[in-house]
Amino acid sequence: MRGDWMTVLGVAAAMQAAPVWAVEVGTPAPDFSVMDTRGEPRALSALRGKFVVLEWFNPECPFTRKHYGTGNMQQLQQAYTGRGVVWLSVDSSAPGKQGHLTAEEANAFMEELDGHPTAVLLDPDGTLGRQYGAATTPHLFVINPAGMLIYQGAIDDAPSLDPADVETAANYVEQALDAALEGKPVPVPSTQPYGCSVKYE
Repeated sequence: MRGDWMTVLGVAAAMQAAPVWAVEVGTPAPDFSVMDTRGEPRALSALRGKFVVLEWFNPECPFTRKHYGTGNMQQLQQAYTGRGVVWLSVDSSAPGKQGHLTAEEANAFMEELDGHPTAVLLDPDGTLGRQYGAATTPHLFVINPAGMLIYQGAIDDAPSLDPADVETAANYVEQALDAALEGKPVPVPSTQPYGCSVKYE
């Protein structure tokens, strides 16, 4: 029971922390070059001309489990990679911390749950996560073809662990991508992310 309460308190702290963004919407997204779990290099500069989503995840976080357990995250991944969006799932958990994965474990996680990201990036030293100010799992960022950040924050407006909320929540990432792909302004460009804190060193 104590462990459950500590988890709840940690989640609450992550949700209530004052937003201090490392990257502001409307500014250039920081470049990076990281090897994915299949041994392929992934550099943001090489993705100019494409929309890019960065999704921070932790397979042991109950909020990650909510969105993967309901198929919500996989449906988003599949829908938008099918429209040419590059979706990069990122694990920034440090060695010895909750959610730290090897490449083989990360690939197995995605295969088991039928995940559809373009690639999975491992960031055990937290360099990429800190570049973007990734605070929670999940925390999502949308970058336009010009390399500008056009959305950052929560996946939706239902910061709960109830799987049923997925059906009625307003999905901010879906809204951002649908608008941007049609050449329209993103309706809600920045929100407070919710979930478990990213397990940096």
